[in-house]
Amino acid sequence: MTTVERPVLVGRGRALAWATIGWNAVEGVVGIAAGVAAASVALVGFGVDSYVEVLAGGVVVWRLSRERHGAAVSAAAERRAVRIIAATFLLLAAGVGVESLRRLLLGERPSESVLGIVLAAVSLVVMPLLARAKRRVAAGLDSRALAADATETDLCAYLSAILLAGLVLNATLGWWWADPVAGLGIVWFAGREGVELLSADHVDDCCA
Repeated sequence: MTTVERPVLVGRGRALAWATIGWNAVEGVVGIAAGVAAASVALVGFGVDSYVEVLAGGVVVWRLSRERHGAAVSAAAERRAVRIIAATFLLLAAGVGVESLRRLLLGERPSESVLGIVLAAVSLVVMPLLARAKRRVAAGLDSRALAADATETDLCAYLSAILLAGLVLNATLGWWWADPVAGLGIVWFAGREGVELLSADHVDDCCA
């Protein structure tokens, strides 16, 4: 890679990170508000995940800003960024998991949420496009932190599909349990990604 190409990729990565932060900030407000109004744990969990993505985007902006201003990005700094992103996955999984199981056990029924359905459908279109663009930049810069952020954006797309299914089943068939089950789907994806990131990071530490 030439010295001209790398700054271009860094700038592109920053633009994608800021776009993700802006989108998810709005998505989080709408998701949490709609989820509280409908008593939907899956929708609230989706909204909280949006702010997890905001945090991950902030980590990426920090990492790219250092390089943009000429500071070297050490392997240790990359690992710290990956660990922060992994921790956000695990915190999300724990919170949504507890609430989903509680609602399944108590049989709490959510209301319909047309706004939630629209939000999930739009996110299902936007997130894969962002993830694909981030992955290209991550490969060009050889950055695990950026690759982890792209994975988190991919996760958001999976969660959008799970959320959409749960909300539609609840709205059309009255399957109230589809909502907390969708929440548990969010738990599975988030927990798996968090563990995989930490496991890969541990292997890198051992082999460093």
